[in-house]
Amino acid sequence: MTEERLPTHLWVGAKIRYCDQQAISAMVRHKGERQSGAVILKLDLLDGRCKVLTQARDLDGNLGWMAAFRDGIVSNAEGEEYLARSIKRDPDVWIVEIEHRDGWHPFEGKEI
Repeated sequence: MTEERLPTHLWVGAKIRYCDQQAISAMVRHKGERQSGAVILKLDLLDGRCKVLTQARDLDGNLGWMAAFRDGIVSNAEGEEYLARSIKRDPDVWIVEIEHRDGWHPFEGKEI
């Protein structure tokens, strides 16, 4: 059975609009493949550090997020280097940046 998925561009667009409604800065930094591109979140903590999360699925197939770095929080420069490598490796990936001191984001799924 094939899972029905909302196209990535609609899903990301809805989350960006939600952030706008909550007065939280959020932006698409890189547009990937419209229908099924993977998503990477850069959560800017507004203090020179960030958390980078990559879209993943757990063993049951549920959407979740995996920290790109073992320690979780890294400098913005390290985060930017990771994003540049990710785009080079997969130009179809979406990069979404959200600025929030607590590292909050509106995307469904827990960290796995």
